[in-house]
Amino acid sequence: MKTVFLSALFFIATAMSAQEATKKAATTKDTIKEKITRLEEVTVTIKKKFIKVDSDKTTVSVKDNAMLNSGSSLEAVKKLPGVITSPTGSITLNGKGVAIYIDGAPSTLSGTDLQNYLNSLPANAIEKVELIYNPGAAYDANASGSIINIVTSSKRMKGINASFNINYNFNKYQKPSPQILLNGKEKNLSWQTMLGYNYIDSETRTTNSQTFTAFNPVKVLNQENFGVNTNRNLYFRGGTNYKLTKMSNLLFNYNGTFSNDRSVFEATTIGDNIDYYNKGITKNKNNNHEVSLQYKMKLDTIGTTFDVTAFGNQFDRKPITASSATENISNTNSFNNGNIDFKLDNYYLKYDFNFPFEKHKFSFSTGGKFNGLQVKDNGSYFLNSALPKDISFDYKENNLAFYAEARKKIKKFSFTAGLRYENFQVERITNTLTDKIKFQNNNFFPNLSAIYEVNDNVNVSASYSKKINQPNYNNLDPNNSSSFDQYNTSQGNLFLNPTFLDNYEFKISAFQFVQVGMNYTASKDNNLFVYSADANATTPVSNQTFQQFEHFNTFSAYANFPIPLDYFLKGKEEFKKRMSDMDKMNYIFFNINYIKSDIKGYVFPYSNKAIWNYAAQAQFILPWEIKNSITYYILPSGNWQIYKVTKPIQEFDISFNRDFMNKKLKIGLHCFDVFNSNEINALIAGQNLETNFRQKNDSRTFRISLTYNFGNLKLQKENTDIQTEKKQGGGGLVK
Repeated sequence: MKTVFLSALFFIATAMSAQEATKKAATTKDTIKEKITRLEEVTVTIKKKFIKVDSDKTTVSVKDNAMLNSGSSLEAVKKLPGVITSPTGSITLNGKGVAIYIDGAPSTLSGTDLQNYLNSLPANAIEKVELIYNPGAAYDANASGSIINIVTSSKRMKGINASFNINYNFNKYQKPSPQILLNGKEKNLSWQTMLGYNYIDSETRTTNSQTFTAFNPVKVLNQENFGVNTNRNLYFRGGTNYKLTKMSNLLFNYNGTFSNDRSVFEATTIGDNIDYYNKGITKNKNNNHEVSLQYKMKLDTIGTTFDVTAFGNQFDRKPITASSATENISNTNSFNNGNIDFKLDNYYLKYDFNFPFEKHKFSFSTGGKFNGLQVKDNGSYFLNSALPKDISFDYKENNLAFYAEARKKIKKFSFTAGLRYENFQVERITNTLTDKIKFQNNNFFPNLSAIYEVNDNVNVSASYSKKINQPNYNNLDPNNSSSFDQYNTSQGNLFLNPTFLDNYEFKISAFQFVQVGMNYTASKDNNLFVYSADANATTPVSNQTFQQFEHFNTFSAYANFPIPLDYFLKGKEEFKKRMSDMDKMNYIFFNINYIKSDIKGYVFPYSNKAIWNYAAQAQFILPWEIKNSITYYILPSGNWQIYKVTKPIQEFDISFNRDFMNKKLKIGLHCFDVFNSNEINALIAGQNLETNFRQKNDSRTFRISLTYNFGNLKLQKENTDIQTEKKQGGGGLVK
């Protein structure tokens, strides 16, 4: 759940090197040159940081972090500092909801589509991840409160270079996932390609004990669902950067994922005079295409820039099961089969200007964006009949936005003020309603931040931002899944309103590795997942859907800090020797979160107890240059939003890694959830229904990872990232 790095060690190393240079400096030019060279070497060492803490964001290196880079992007994200996976499966950052960005572009996918996409992207293709706590006006306002930006590799080297990687996962299922990366540079053209294949089998067992309170006497259903999911995907990512002139570049990226997914489940429902058995299968073929083109131009030598970006994303999920009931899985009691034909089209065009005025320690940026999104979903469900039940869903959204943001530094203070205007036009159509749902809203979204530099190593920051969270298609779509039967339904809520959020944050950052902070989010019309039941129903039927809560407030506090074990175990002198190379350091990095939610107008059927989250990641250097990484996290019992966690959620991971052949060959042995203890137990209180929920995935997994690098390993970094969203939108310092 967390990643680590002792940036403090490198800060100390820099300070010590500077002191030595001062003490030993001579008056001769040769001696001066020697000292300058030594200081430059320290600077190169600092670039190897695994984690860098800034006032507005935390940047985590993934590619060279053995604990993060052996699995999928989803696995890596869940281990980042402050990232917590809620009992409903959503990802939060320090208690706030997040928007997922890939290479600066906001992902339109949601729910299981987004999780499958992140599972298809290997973590060793990620260069770094940016945790942006309170994004400014340059980012989309539809960001809840935080952003996790996954930045894929963009290093280009002269000639042609390659890296081959294979992960072999085994538990009950044994599947390999190979991958090859090629990159190079020739004159004005830089390029990179990535090709890989994933084959993942997983099991999930869900148990519900549900009490229907509207009946007199109350009725109880005990339900169990066992599912086996198979995800097979081929992915290709390619990018080029062509230098048109000394002041302009043209960048092109294409990302494609092609999947075949299969899900088989068996379900039972037991109650008074009820003994029901259900069995079903769904097969889908998924295709995801992303294309981006960016023109970057420097207007002068002081940093004035102009960027234009065009982006398009097309995703479709087509059923490959038969349309007739005769070819479905059948059994003695009933059968279930759902065919869901889904298509998503998303595109936008945006521009950005950036004007620095270094003489006045002031900068100004502005830009605009037009975004169009359309979702079509048609579902056919066979419910103990050869005749299907058809549900259609059509969603359209257009968004026009403009922003302006200014930064000013006054002595030790840095101020940021921004304003974003967004116009949303939304239309929802379904055959389950006679009229379409249509609305339009125009809103301004301000952001303010102030940073005070106590000294070179410590700063204090405070920020405010107003955001909106439009209900995504996963929350709205009536075709939410195929888990329909006589006692269960699952569907989105077409009547959800946008959520408006006011985010306040205060934070102290020290030595680029320590953080202590707190944030408060006040939201209106928050949408949460619930189980509910109809009070007028004659039979007990559980419905999974989303419900709107008028006022929902969250307070969270957090702390991140490391413990340098070498200082205590090896002594001060040995600690000094190891400071320049974190690969040889022994340390533990801790992350602690406290989260308390309050819902106005909602009465909890149980005490509203705050929840804590504790996480630690350690690195130990063993004999024979073996690097041992250990991660442990625990989420004790307490209240997460409206859900009561009744049993601690915890996981213990361990990894052994070693480099061979001058670091060209890397071999790792990993075990995730060693004690097979990661499961969710929660109490969910909905309308006329109380649900004791338990979910257990086959989370204990063993993995062998192997990476071999061909060609020149001396990287020559070049700015080839397509910055589809401005990076300096969070209140950064003006230099």
